[in-house]
Amino acid sequence: MGEKINVWGARVHNLKNIDVEIPRDSLTVITGLSGSGKSSLAFDTIYAEGQRRYIDTFSAYARNFLGGMERPDVDKITGLSPVISIEQKTTNKNPRSTVGTTTEIYDYLRLLYARAGTAYSYVTGEKMVKYTEERIVDMINSDYAGKRIYILAVLIRQRKGHYRELFETLRRKGYLYVRIDGEITEIKSGMKTDRYKNHNIEVVIDKMQMREGFDDRLRKTVATAMREGDGLIMILDKDTGVAKNFSKRLMCPTSGISYRDPAPNMFSFNSPEGACHKCKGLGYINEIDMKKVIPDDSLSIYDGAIVPLGKYKNQMIFWQIGAILEAAKCTLKTPVSEVPEDTLNEVLYGSLETIRISKDVVHTSSDYFCTFDGVIKYLRTVMENDDSQSGQKWAEQFLAVTECPECHGARLNREALSYRIWDKNIAELSGMDILQLKQWLDEAESHLDSRQTAIATEILKEIKTRINFLLDVGLDYLSLSRQSATLSGGESQRIRLATQIGSQLVNVLYILDEPSIGLHQRDNDRLIHSLKELRDMGNTVVVVEHDRDMMLNADYIVDIGPKAGIRGGEVVFQGTPEQMLKEHTITADYLNGLRKIEIPEHRREGNGKSIVIRGAKGNNLKNVDVEFPLGKLIVVTGVSGSGKSTLINETLQPILSQHFYRSLKKPMPYESIEGIENIDKVVNVDQSPIGRTPRSNPATYTGVFNDIRAMFVNLPEAKIRGYKPGRFSFNVKGGRCETCKGGGYRTIEMNFLPDVLVPCEVCHGKRYNRETLEVRYKGKSIADVLDMTFNQAVEFFENVPNILQKIKTVKEVGLGYIKLGQPSTTLSGGECQRVKLATELSKRDTGKTLYILDEPTTGLHFEDIKILMEVLQKLVDRGNTVIIIEHNLDVIKLADYIIDMGPEGGRGGGQLLAKGTPEEVAECKESYTAKFLKQELE
Repeated sequence: MGEKINVWGARVHNLKNIDVEIPRDSLTVITGLSGSGKSSLAFDTIYAEGQRRYIDTFSAYARNFLGGMERPDVDKITGLSPVISIEQKTTNKNPRSTVGTTTEIYDYLRLLYARAGTAYSYVTGEKMVKYTEERIVDMINSDYAGKRIYILAVLIRQRKGHYRELFETLRRKGYLYVRIDGEITEIKSGMKTDRYKNHNIEVVIDKMQMREGFDDRLRKTVATAMREGDGLIMILDKDTGVAKNFSKRLMCPTSGISYRDPAPNMFSFNSPEGACHKCKGLGYINEIDMKKVIPDDSLSIYDGAIVPLGKYKNQMIFWQIGAILEAAKCTLKTPVSEVPEDTLNEVLYGSLETIRISKDVVHTSSDYFCTFDGVIKYLRTVMENDDSQSGQKWAEQFLAVTECPECHGARLNREALSYRIWDKNIAELSGMDILQLKQWLDEAESHLDSRQTAIATEILKEIKTRINFLLDVGLDYLSLSRQSATLSGGESQRIRLATQIGSQLVNVLYILDEPSIGLHQRDNDRLIHSLKELRDMGNTVVVVEHDRDMMLNADYIVDIGPKAGIRGGEVVFQGTPEQMLKEHTITADYLNGLRKIEIPEHRREGNGKSIVIRGAKGNNLKNVDVEFPLGKLIVVTGVSGSGKSTLINETLQPILSQHFYRSLKKPMPYESIEGIENIDKVVNVDQSPIGRTPRSNPATYTGVFNDIRAMFVNLPEAKIRGYKPGRFSFNVKGGRCETCKGGGYRTIEMNFLPDVLVPCEVCHGKRYNRETLEVRYKGKSIADVLDMTFNQAVEFFENVPNILQKIKTVKEVGLGYIKLGQPSTTLSGGECQRVKLATELSKRDTGKTLYILDEPTTGLHFEDIKILMEVLQKLVDRGNTVIIIEHNLDVIKLADYIIDMGPEGGRGGGQLLAKGTPEEVAECKESYTAKFLKQELE
């Protein structure tokens, strides 16, 4: 029993009271069709129970703060270790989170620079120096022997103010003279400076003729000056007027600027100590884009040339602009292109002069005088003061995200960027990809001096260990400065996997959700090796996965099925991969070749038209020209980080969305695009959730629920009662059960125990009140319809064309097993994507639509991929174009046209390696995809 994890009587979601055993210290794959119950077993049963037991070890007081964990519906689980879940949905959307902060490598780099970095002046580039008081006394004795000098304490450096209080304080302390902006002046009562100018102020501590026997006095004077000047003093030669600075802190010997003593938070862009003051550590700023404010300068302001203001209205702002234009002999009806530049700048940025508006315009007895702040200030005021979503959205359409002009995207202030190790600052290291960084660190060790080596050895050891783990899971192309929000689900999961391998824990149960997502076949072996390494350290690794290589390399396989949804939830096989190959489950048939996705006999010729992007150079794209032939199934391939997503999701899709839907997302840099007129719309089908609350469901998302409610309203019983469509909605008052507010369940708070969800005692989970449920169609109420699967609904609504069309497409994409009213939160990523696809399929296409799908095989079994591809092929058969970003060879081999990016990831990628049919691409010698594709085609 101690060598196995045993699950008895699991009934979570669609699991049918199953018993499962998983050997400990093994790599176990849980597989099966999408929706068969894999995640219900791995995450909602085993992980949920492991986490609940851990939290139960805390005191009742601590549990009250954590919130209780719900007990999964299972009889018993034995042999459970502490459990860690590594899911895909953990990507941090915070713009301050980067690969470096997530992996903690950046924290060690901060420590390295704070303790072993060399400071340089950002003014002169010279190495900063630091003196002790003894050293300063010795230098004064040797450099100023026999000379008359002033010893001053530095108080103010290039700051505005009148400093009346400072002078009064110095006078009370007994000081007689100060040096203000290079001039020595006697301190008088009530003395002050020009508050609007920058000043340099030093107080005279002592003046002396340097000769022997003055050591004691000099030592005391220097100590006093250091104390008054916060570690910074100045020696002024009375005869020559030349001043020299000395500091206990880091100081530039020429310009006299000084730095604080370095600390790790000084190199953090998430700390006020280190963040760039302009962009607050984000690396970019939101600037108002003049092209969006005045997109067409052939129009006049009267006709709406300034978009934020719209067309002329009888309002003060137009009167003010009219007065400014009048002074330049223009009117509101003058085209903007003909308005003098300085006048237009006054309109946009405000006028320094007082504006006179004629009494005839303002309808007063005399002319009206006022100041004008400009259209841009008006926009900024709206952005800062209007917290409403509509106000923010309105203002955001005129913004453009631009690189911070001060730090140039480095996120740190100039002081932090002035510290270097082997001629590199911390931002330059963060910008390197992981492979470059490893090579630099290996070489840097030999360039460190003895002091730096003593400090840096342990820090470098920790950094290298973590970098090696990232290399092991195939993430060599990422940089530490890459934002976490831009990572794919598979990338963020592999980063967490690398972190866990680095933690060196043993006797832990790790549960992973499809770690092979987004990973090219080339890198699959490295991932499998990492998982085996985790296992060999003494851990149990359970992976929910569909990948063929992962299954064949596993120690044990649990196959859930036989089908999906209510027809799944059973264990159809558990045992070793060798035993599985002799079985006849759907998964086993695909593994041993009895079932396969057939290669088409002919590749489509397309419609002869195409879209061409020229000069794409976003991220790592190297000025590429790419042609997308229309009327074909196009698959974009390449190793992870080769530039596929940049080309499609960051360049092509935003260009088309801006053209068709006035999208605000800005495409990555490119020179030109041709052929947009050959399509009439673009549809992006991604894997984001279709709803974030249990009230959202496939029926509401696909829009079929509106048709069903409309049908119920037209039933005789509903007409007699005068019911409107809102009567059949569970989200508004009227027809819903008010006890549970249309939720169907009530949450019972149990204080120290987990909250319990119980069916509503009034409606018994049906969501509606008794009167609404009395309206029936073919003997079924609205609640009964929501409880149907799409398979059942297709038969039930076979004579209602508008409803049938929408629900039939959901069945066609292989989701016939899910219920119309199933909460969106219970759907997997693959199921969400297919619900979206079904929604698009149910709309009438023109035969000129471009569909974009990013890794649609995520979460899909071989059989699900077959069904999905049949649907996509039908779309292309109707004349549409489908572009798929994919690594799965079962999809790549079905393409009419392949665009292969590479050859490597990151800086080694971004080139168009090969294009053409799968057979043509398979012959490319430089392509990694070609090597695997050739084997598949054979």
